[in-house]
Amino acid sequence: MSIHQTDVAIIGAGPVGLFAIFECGMMNLKCHVIDSLEMVGGQCTALYPEKPIYDIPGFPKVLAGDLIERLKKQAEPFEPIYHLGEQVVSLDKTEAGLWHLKTSNGIQIEAKAILIAAGVGAFGPNRPPLAGLEDFEGTSIFYYVKNREDFRDKRLVIAGGGDSAVDWALSLSEIAQKITVVHRRPKFRAAPESEAQLNRLAQEGVIDLIIPFQLEGLSGKEGCLEAVVVKSLGGEIKEISADILLPFYGLAANLGPIAHWGLQLNTTHIMVDPKDCSTNTPGIFAIGDIATYPHKLKLILTGFAEAAQAAHAIRAYVHPNEVYHFEYSTTSGVLVV
Repeated sequence: MSIHQTDVAIIGAGPVGLFAIFECGMMNLKCHVIDSLEMVGGQCTALYPEKPIYDIPGFPKVLAGDLIERLKKQAEPFEPIYHLGEQVVSLDKTEAGLWHLKTSNGIQIEAKAILIAAGVGAFGPNRPPLAGLEDFEGTSIFYYVKNREDFRDKRLVIAGGGDSAVDWALSLSEIAQKITVVHRRPKFRAAPESEAQLNRLAQEGVIDLIIPFQLEGLSGKEGCLEAVVVKSLGGEIKEISADILLPFYGLAANLGPIAHWGLQLNTTHIMVDPKDCSTNTPGIFAIGDIATYPHKLKLILTGFAEAAQAAHAIRAYVHPNEVYHFEYSTTSGVLVV
């Protein structure tokens, strides 16, 4: 099997990885992109393609799936090579100073630099500890919303207090028969404006807020949910009629093989220098949710800025003796590799 040669191997084809292709392309750097999913887009595609995002500059509101399509189109002029449905299982340095990557299906790539944009790594939902949970999963209990229309005219119980729970409660309130939000404390961990909108809809009777309560049990048969049982911290029990339960308790992250590459880690994150997103290993950079440094904001737009910083640093690393004169894209245009 032949070995692919490239300037940069990008691990992760989520939104930040896709924008990194564009930024590297503007630096005249060729990219091969590896992702364990069968499609580009990361969580935006696999978990919530119809989730609205409100903090992308220039877009008052954009669906996650639409954002991915735009990012992919933006990267197209630079002709990236995608290796999808592949996991990088080994990473070594060659005698020539290149990085040698091998994937789970035997693809081999030699790159001058590595850019890790793997989001939270391998991920799966945090499941609530409820008896009989597995009997309803996939029919009445879902951890992601892939098609909003699947929930039209349904009685929904949404559990959780973060952005996903609040954002989907707001979005699905437009089409659901009834929405009940269950959270164990009065305060939510969502964007302030989203929380304010949730409270307004609760006051108008559009959404029922059951707080402070937490999930206690499930009622139904043959995979069809009939009710969700909740319990307050004081022991009060309530039964909520429901067709669907959406527990949004976040994702359990696992770095996988990345954890064994000698990088400086902070639990499930890679420590980087915020000025250029370099790791403790020369030639390896990390951006997006997998990268961390003091006071970092975990936002897609932060990852976009990191992609630009890393691309400039990678160009200097790959071409250390070349003088680079920075130009804005309005001046240079799109430089096709």
